[in-house]
Amino acid sequence: MNRERTRRTAGRLARSAATYAVAYPLMLRKRCLAWGATRAEQVREMPGDELMPSAALVSTRAVTIDAPAAAIWPWLAQMGPGRGGAYTYDWIENLLGLDMHSADTVLEQYQHPQVGDAQRLGEKGPVLRVALVEPERALVLRSDDGAWVWAFGLYPDGGGTRLVSRNRISQPHSNAVTKLLSVYVMEPGSLIMERKMLRGVKARAERLARAGLPEPVASR
Repeated sequence: MNRERTRRTAGRLARSAATYAVAYPLMLRKRCLAWGATRAEQVREMPGDELMPSAALVSTRAVTIDAPAAAIWPWLAQMGPGRGGAYTYDWIENLLGLDMHSADTVLEQYQHPQVGDAQRLGEKGPVLRVALVEPERALVLRSDDGAWVWAFGLYPDGGGTRLVSRNRISQPHSNAVTKLLSVYVMEPGSLIMERKMLRGVKARAERLARAGLPEPVASR
């Protein structure tokens, strides 16, 4: 009886995996890489694109925030391990040793990111360095190995703001197995984490806007 149940379970899992393997690249991948973004946002040039004109992978994800850029920028400015966190699933981040603790308040000591500022994602992870800062408009990070550019853009949208996050990745896949893991596991995983992050920024910014805007952030 138990063997038969195990066999049926294994069969269902195999069929589900096969269905996913076919459906993801055909029907789900574009939605995964462009969650929340309009077609215009997907094709629009953003600050940071010039740092990697040709990328093996590009994702553009976005969310509408019912707040001005002044209420959103503080949360972007302080992002990072050992800083304001990433506003996503901290327990997952910290399983990977990333030291992420998402702040619910504006941390004044991290409100003036400067070009060249660096943060390492875990003990053996990539070093992300600030490549461009335009307060209340754009923040661009680039890994020291040149394989990853992560850009955030703030765009007025009626009475609110569109927060757009774009990842450009050029690191080549070393073999077919690595490529399959990247496409079928890492891409959906990045959506889960980034969607939570965008919604986390949205909730904090809208709460800050209701409480009263901070003073405008000026470049040093």
